[in-house]
Amino acid sequence: MAGLSNYAVRMARLSARIFGEVVHPTDSKSMKVVQLFKEPPMAQRKEVYDWYPQHKIYYAMTQKLRFMGLFRDEHQDFKEEMRRLRKLRGKGKPKKGEGKRASKKK
Repeated sequence: MAGLSNYAVRMARLSARIFGEVVHPTDSKSMKVVQLFKEPPMAQRKEVYDWYPQHKIYYAMTQKLRFMGLFRDEHQDFKEEMRRLRKLRGKGKPKKGEGKRASKKK
């Protein structure tokens, strides 16, 4: 660009800025950084965000299947049984208006 006129140099720089190219000449190390910034971020790459399964969807599906009786979740069954046994022993949460403060007033 040494032999070009001032107008031509300015137009070349403007064109490079418009089309996302490097405005000033740079070395290979700086060009590597430019290439890295041209790529989409890691979080927007499909191979990165699709790596793990959709846990929310799988959980909702297994809950529906469990409700219909087509899927057996032993851990959830155990938790429900423990909750039921606690309620039979009277260890559940009190109903609204039957707590410690309400019983003191009576």
